[in-house]
Amino acid sequence: KSTETSPSVVFENIQGCSPKCLCMLLENISGLAVDEDFTVEVIPEINVAVATFTKSIDAAEFVKKCSRNKRVKEFKVTARLLELTQSIKAENIPASVSTDYITVYFESARNGGGPVSDVQLLPEENSAIITFCDRKGNA
Repeated sequence: KSTETSPSVVFENIQGCSPKCLCMLLENISGLAVDEDFTVEVIPEINVAVATFTKSIDAAEFVKKCSRNKRVKEFKVTARLLELTQSIKAENIPASVSTDYITVYFESARNGGGPVSDVQLLPEENSAIITFCDRKGNA
């Protein structure tokens, strides 16, 4: 399994398809079961959902199947692979939280984290940019 491809697929323009309908559609296309084999996170503010596969799947082939699917076309939903990133922005961070706390939190396996190379606090936005080490542990 390549470490450079994400097991996540982004679905855009989902406003015409309810989250429950989208999950059923993804089950039909993939042959997998929501919750058991993949999870779906809906971000309604930007009409996007992200499906993350916990079961091994050729995500690129799944994206192709989605773009050929009649129902997906009818809903005008588009699918693409989620690009990998080394940095994330965490929001709504209380002013009292230290960079050390953020580092430990995001390095916790329980939180799905990994080795952190840098934390940049943005106090005026109550947020932080967390940069992770690459897959080999390099900063």
